[in-house]
This record gives sequence, C-alpha cells and structure tokens, in this order.
Amino acid sequence: MKTAILGVGRIAGTLAVTMQALPEVECYAVASRSLKKAQGFAREHGFQKAYGSYEEMLADEAVELVYIATPHSHHYEHMKLCIEAGKHVLCEKAFTVTRKQAEEVFRLAAERNVLATEAIWTRYMPSRKIINELLAEGVIGEVKTLTANLSYTISGKERIIRPELAGGALLDVGVYTLNFALMHFGNRIVRKQSAAQLTETGVDGQNAIMLFYEDGRFAVLNSGIYGMSDRQGIFYGSKGWMAVDNINNPLEVRIYNEKRQLCRTVSMPEQINGYEYEILETIDCIRNGKRECPSMRHEDTLEVMELMDAFRREWGVRYPEESV
Repeated sequence: MKTAILGVGRIAGTLAVTMQALPEVECYAVASRSLKKAQGFAREHGFQKAYGSYEEMLADEAVELVYIATPHSHHYEHMKLCIEAGKHVLCEKAFTVTRKQAEEVFRLAAERNVLATEAIWTRYMPSRKIINELLAEGVIGEVKTLTANLSYTISGKERIIRPELAGGALLDVGVYTLNFALMHFGNRIVRKQSAAQLTETGVDGQNAIMLFYEDGRFAVLNSGIYGMSDRQGIFYGSKGWMAVDNINNPLEVRIYNEKRQLCRTVSMPEQINGYEYEILETIDCIRNGKRECPSMRHEDTLEVMELMDAFRREWGVRYPEESV
C-alpha cells in the first residue's frame, strides 16, 4: 500500500524504519513544511517522493495511507486535511487534544468513507492478548489491584512543556498508563481520583490517577516528565503477583508466587520494533473495507480522550485548542 508520512520528527524516522521492513508497505511519500527536510528524510529512509507542504502531498492521488507524526496540538488539523483529501489515516497518540475533536474526526472520516485510527502501539501488540490470557488462567489467583508507571526525562523538550503544543505528561506518556489499565481491567469505572503537579508553563509535569471499578478492582497510575521510571505494570493477586516489564512496549512478564519466588517468565514474540502491528492491522482493515481497527476501536479512543479531558479539568490544565 502506498504510504506517506506527514511530519519528519523523531517518531517519523522510527516508523520509516518499520515501514521499510514490511513488504505490505510501499514507502511512497513524505511531507514537511520544509522541502529540504522532507528531501533529506526521503533520501535517508528510501521514500520515493518528498513534498514541502502537506497540502501538496495530499493532492497526490497515489497516496493511500498517511501516518501523522506531528505534535498532539496539530493532529486534529492534520487529520482533517488528510480525510478531506480522501486519505486513510493512522495518527500518533494522543489522537487529538480533546474528545470533541476526536468525535469530529471520526464523523468526517465516516462521511468520506475512510479509515482513521489511533497509533497507540500497545493496543495492537500480541503482548496485550498474552497478558490477558495469563490473567484469565488465574496464574496469580484473584487480581484486585493494578499499578502502572511511565516516566521519562523529557522536561526539556519544547513540545512537552508548551501549552500551545498540548504539552504535559498526561497526553504524552500518561496515555499509555490509562490504556494499560483499560486493556487489562476494562472500562467499568465507577469512580476516579487524580492529582497533578504543574510546570511553570501550566501543563502537568507529573500526575497520579486512581481508577475504582464496579467489581472492586483498583488501578493506580503514575506518569511524569522529570525522571526515568522502571516502566512496570504490576498485577497483585491472591496467590502472587505478575510484573510486566515496560508497559510502553512489553518485553517479558515475570510471575511470582506466594513465597515471593520467581516461578515463571514469559517472553514476548520477537519484533522489528513494535510498530509493525499497528501498521499491518491498519492496512489489513483498509484492504477489507473496514473503517476502524478492532484493536483500537473509535469508542476506545473516545473513552481515553474523555478521561484525559476530565483529569485536566480537575488540574486546571487548559490548552488553546480547547475552544474546538
């Protein structure tokens, strides 16, 4: 499938490496607001065409699927450009800034009969099914509690601290902790609490979230931009606990018994870099006439966006795009 990348930042380079390794993908075009940057990216990653404007690339009738690799603040605008041009869209997380924007994107995609999906890679990975199967087996007994944390030293990045770029920990890394909880504990949440420490620019530098489920289960989530964390997700059961190494791209699962002994290790399948699953599922859905991906349904994206909207309201974090 003739695939294009809109934006040439770090994540675009990572995805280009993945695309080059997939026979299902034809690395066709790349666009940047700088033609020079686009040409350099195309040469480095083997793309056939380079464009100095997004509009020019989207006018190319050969482009079938566009991967959007721009900051959160621009996803809404750029997805609309792609969809109005009749292109299918795979968009980096967070999908949009607000739920309202996401609803508008999905409405427009339905009108134009194109697929639009969120590239939250952990939703598409085989690790998701493996973890859920282990929980269903009862390997650690009855599970009532989940914890997940994800923090990186990224407070010096402009896109992270600027409100006009929809910065903060929540939309960049906290979105993974929320998806982790929803993938493995579900969405029957009856109550939620949260707190955040804001930066001088007014975005969340670190946050803590608690989700209370109707069946008595409990999830505690933390994310931040100031330091490195162990990135673990841990399930606490009546007969032991299960630790997921790196919720942002699970490497292995370690299972401990009641005596606190490591009794089993489950490794995840080998992969290119983990991004291949979202690309392959998106292409498969497009080829089969589907307009959303089963691994990241529209309702899943909307649910996460609604939660993040609610938490930011609690913290007093508001972006310029909130008016949309």
